[in-house]
Amino acid sequence: MKKIHKSYSFLPLFCACLIFFQNAAAQKKRLDIDSIAMSKSMEPQRLMRFEWIEDGVRFRFADGKNQITVNPRSGKRDTVELAKTKEQQSPRAFTEGRNLFVQIDSTKIKVNTDSAKGILYGSIPSRNEYGIHEGFYFSPGKNNLAFYRIDESKVAEYPLVDIHKRIAQAKPISYPMAGMASQELKLGVFNLQNKQTVYLQIDGPADQYLTCVSWDPSEKYIYTAVLDRSTKYFSLNQYDVKTGAFVKTLFKEENEKYLEPSNPMFFIPNNPSQFVWMSQCDGYNHLYLYNTDGKLIKQLTSGNWIVKKLVHITKDGKKIYFTGTKDSPLEMHLYVVDVKSGAINRVTKEKGVHHVIPQPGGNYFIDVYSNLETAYCAQLLNAKGELVQTLRKEQDLLKDYAIGETEIFTIKSKDQTSDLYCRMIKPYDFDSTKKYPVIVYVYGGPHVQNISASWLGSAKLFLNFLAQEGYLVFTLDNRGSGNRGFAFESATYRNFGTVEVDDQMQGVNYLKSLPYVDSTRIGVDGWSYGGFMALSLKLKNPGVFKVATAGGPVVNWEWYEIMYGERYMETPQKNPDGYKNANLLNYINQLDGKLMLIHGAMDPTVVLQHSLMFISECVKQGKQVDYFIYPDHEHNVRGNDRAHLYRKLYDYYRQNL
Repeated sequence: MKKIHKSYSFLPLFCACLIFFQNAAAQKKRLDIDSIAMSKSMEPQRLMRFEWIEDGVRFRFADGKNQITVNPRSGKRDTVELAKTKEQQSPRAFTEGRNLFVQIDSTKIKVNTDSAKGILYGSIPSRNEYGIHEGFYFSPGKNNLAFYRIDESKVAEYPLVDIHKRIAQAKPISYPMAGMASQELKLGVFNLQNKQTVYLQIDGPADQYLTCVSWDPSEKYIYTAVLDRSTKYFSLNQYDVKTGAFVKTLFKEENEKYLEPSNPMFFIPNNPSQFVWMSQCDGYNHLYLYNTDGKLIKQLTSGNWIVKKLVHITKDGKKIYFTGTKDSPLEMHLYVVDVKSGAINRVTKEKGVHHVIPQPGGNYFIDVYSNLETAYCAQLLNAKGELVQTLRKEQDLLKDYAIGETEIFTIKSKDQTSDLYCRMIKPYDFDSTKKYPVIVYVYGGPHVQNISASWLGSAKLFLNFLAQEGYLVFTLDNRGSGNRGFAFESATYRNFGTVEVDDQMQGVNYLKSLPYVDSTRIGVDGWSYGGFMALSLKLKNPGVFKVATAGGPVVNWEWYEIMYGERYMETPQKNPDGYKNANLLNYINQLDGKLMLIHGAMDPTVVLQHSLMFISECVKQGKQVDYFIYPDHEHNVRGNDRAHLYRKLYDYYRQNL
């Protein structure tokens, strides 16, 4: 075991509980579930939202009641009540129902001319996968608007139900299950001057993905990555804006497993014939410099670490700022690479996880970070990383609370090839001579990293509450999880519920080796992919986990959506054995001990069918299981009901573990 860090008295409770903590008495206090549920985010970095104003000189943020505008050069601050602020933007685009509109001053223009059933304009396609988080894109000068046309007419409808009507009312959604009919996409371009639309002449199957939409700085061309539904190859293509005609393919990428093009092209400001592309073609996500003929000029970054986000390119194109994990998989820093020499320097100084917002001109950066000693810090840096001004800093909001030790360390994967990061939270009054029950909190799926060097190791507030109540709380980031490179994340390809279960059991074996762990009282909890993992661990390792709780769990990947499921598992037709082995209905005969499933009745992501079919099979086999439905919730339980969920889980552990 390789030890990384020990930290004391940290807990992610900042957003709504700031006043609560600041008024805490000097003596050590205990957290309660109602206070925990007030926390809106486990990441303090997201709690104050900063943005640079279009003039590029000032930035603004909200403190809850007021909007504060700051000029970093003069230090002047202007404060206006949020209720009195009005966002002025023209033109702007928006959707109403299935339709797309553009508003120019007081004139509202409908972009699409038809409103056929099953056709959406300007909505987000592909269920937000492949970096698609918008349904439309203005050109740099806002003379044109690119938008998605989504045809869902062939996609099966899934019957969600609104129970609040006297006669319950069907609220069907289009849900493309793996191996079935998918969405069909087109990219249109609406000209704001002549009010005409052309569609890009994109060859290939109608159900392929169109992502990484990028505008040429001249607005004469538009680019998109055309990703085959199998996700094994894509082409980056250029199209003429006026006619929609195909111009050329710049380059192609192929991978025998899958590809995930998720970022647009970043054009060099003083040389629009060159752009930066992000790719993990060498096994890690890195930056590459191309020209618009598709020629690779050079790879800008390399190594066994990832670039997370391209932040800024200087006006002269000589330097590129980005965030990445160059120093540690647990940390995220701002770096700058010299395009000519390839030299990379770290800009942010403090250890931890940094989220950076650049000034448009690149002279300043707002750096919002946390680490294992600092709950939250927002500061203004210059381009060299020198501190200009501390905007807000909260060192330790919980010094008066009885919060236990958080420890981060590594163990080896089952095949001994990878270091797996682990986090252990101990009770405040921990006594190594006693025996403690353990709750394993798990996610384990692609793109998610549970453990980092941010405040509390990025542990959720509820996990620290459980430690306060006398549990050891353990988390491990297995192979298949995010931010460790393609080989690490794709280890589960075509075989969900195998490698990641093996790695989690490595963690359990480590727990059993500790003299203060009661190996007869181990529980496991997870939500979504974590729910699938909690069930997999419980069912595939009978006798190990006394209690399991699984929220919104995937039970059978045949019932999950195309855009995620087919990428990692292929289709049920191509990978029948993989789907069979991952189908948790096939392991119910091994169920022992206590199990509770929790699901939102209106879940549009992991539909209710998963848990209902699990319960149905349990009944057939005479297996007792507990089940709880949140009638009004989707994939997560939010708002005031969060306290109800926490209490439900805590009571279940207290009664059974």
